[in-house]
Amino acid sequence: MIVIAENLNTRNSTYMDAVKRKDLDTIVKLCGELIDRGADVINVQTSLDGSGDEEILPEIIKAISDTHDITLSIDTRNIEALRRGITHCRKPPFINYLSLEEDNPEEILSLCRDHKCNLIIRALRGIIPTSLEGKLQCIEELIEMANASDIPNGRLFADPSVVHFGSGMGQDHIVSCRDFVVALKELVEPPINTIAWISNISVGINRRLSSWLNCNFLLYLAGAGLDAAIVDVLDKDMMKTIYLIRAFRDEVVFSQADLEG
Repeated sequence: MIVIAENLNTRNSTYMDAVKRKDLDTIVKLCGELIDRGADVINVQTSLDGSGDEEILPEIIKAISDTHDITLSIDTRNIEALRRGITHCRKPPFINYLSLEEDNPEEILSLCRDHKCNLIIRALRGIIPTSLEGKLQCIEELIEMANASDIPNGRLFADPSVVHFGSGMGQDHIVSCRDFVVALKELVEPPINTIAWISNISVGINRRLSSWLNCNFLLYLAGAGLDAAIVDVLDKDMMKTIYLIRAFRDEVVFSQADLEG
C-alpha cells in the first residue's frame, strides 16, 4: 500500500503559518518528520480553491525537492501553480486531482502525459455521487479521457470521494466506496489503482474517536484491495494499522518489535 501524507494541508495551523510567512525551512523540516514516520509520498496543499497557489506552491515544491528524495502529490485547483510546480519535482509527481467539473481538463491531462505524472481521478460531477453506479460512471468517463491523452491505467488512481461519516448520507457513501474499490478491481483492464483520503470520514466527529474511526475505515477499504491511502502519518495508530495491512499482504516481514516501535 502506498502511504501519502496528508499533513501539509490547510487544516494544519503550524504548516499554514509557515506558508504565510514563506518559512521554507520550517516546511522542509516538517517534510523530514513525515518521511521519518513512513510517508512514501507527501501531498502538498496551500489553499482549498487554488487562490494564490501560483506564487507560493512552486516555491514550496522546489524547497522540498531540493532537500528530500521524495515523491510529491501536487494538490491545487490552479493550473499555473501545477505547471510551475511540476518542473521542480525530482520524481514524477501525483496530480491531485482531475474530476468531471474541471474547466481545463485538457491542460491537466497534457501536463500529466508530458511529465509522466500519476493522476488521481475523482468521482465528482458537481456533487459526489452516493451510489456505486454514479461513482463508476464518473470514473469511466475520466479513464476514457485519460486514455485518449495517452495516459495508461497504471498511472491512474481512482478516488471514490470519501464524505463525512456523520453527514446525512454518510453511511450510504461509505458502503459505495468499498464496493467501488471491489468493482474497479474486477471490471477494469488493464488494471487501475484505487486511492482514498481516509480522514475525510471523520470530519465533524469527536476528536477522541477520529483516529479509531480512520484506522478502521482504512482496514475496511484495504480488505477490498485499496492500493493507496492519504493519511495522517503522524498518527501512530494509523501507521501501525498500515504496517499490519502490509504484513497481512506479505509486503513486509512481520515483527512484533516493529509493531511495538
